[in-house]
Parts: sequence; C-alpha cells; structure tokens
Amino acid sequence: MSAEDRLRNLGIELPPAPKPVGFYKPMVVVGNLAYLSGHGPLHSDGTLTTGRLGDDLDTEAGFQAARQTGLAMLATLQNSLGSLDRVKRVVKLLGLVRCTDDFGDQPKVINGCSQLFADIFGSEAGISARSALGTNALPTGIAVEIEGIFEIA
Repeated sequence: MSAEDRLRNLGIELPPAPKPVGFYKPMVVVGNLAYLSGHGPLHSDGTLTTGRLGDDLDTEAGFQAARQTGLAMLATLQNSLGSLDRVKRVVKLLGLVRCTDDFGDQPKVINGCSQLFADIFGSEAGISARSALGTNALPTGIAVEIEGIFEIA
C-alpha cells in the first residue's frame, strides 16, 4: 500500500504546509535526499502547540505535539514533492523537546512523530535513525521541533 493510500485509510488530514518565518527554505533536495528544516506542531487552523514538558505539558501531550509536528513535515513533503509516494524511506530525525531540567522522557515524546512515520511509510521505510534532545527554549514557545532527512525517488 502506498503512503498516500495509508494516509487516506487512516483518515489523516494534513495541515497546510508551513511557510518559512525566517531566511531559510522548508526543504532542500540534494541528490536523492530531502532535508527538512525544523518544523513545529502546526495545526490546520494555524495554531501551534506551546508549552513546556514537565511543567504545563505531560508526556502524552508531548507525544501528540510530536505527532502534529510529523503531520506538518508530511505536508511540506507532499507540497514540495507532489506526493508522499516519492518518499522511499525516513533516514534521520532530530527532535527537540522544550522541557524542564528534570524531564527525561524526550524519546517517548518524539515517538509521536516516529510512530506516525511508521504508520504512513511502513515499519521498514518509516523507522529511522533518531536523536531526541531536551532544550529550555524553542521559537514562539512551541513544545517540540523536529527536522528530518528523507530518501526520495
């Protein structure tokens, strides 16, 4: 089953592809690799999930923020490539979690994005190498920021 078919079968609606808020491109293709700039948890209505894990957000809320971030990343891929079916595999993700000093569940939070990609691209192509780091600040107070590298056809 194709990625586009899985997206439809899961009833997932992507938010609009995010527009850059600085002097950068959301995605750059070099050879057969697509490099996605950091994305945040953008919702279809233009709002973002904000907050700090370990303070006003719990791990489940962080998981959902990371999943929403993955949806924004998929929107950029679909908008730039024309179809998610051009993605051959997810190569690498770097996830940043805005959190308190004592919060240690960054990997569980970023699993929200990783699980989404496994659901859309399959367990072989959708599971990538990954880093999940905590940070004290992210732009506009967003809870999660994730960047990625994707192999494309």
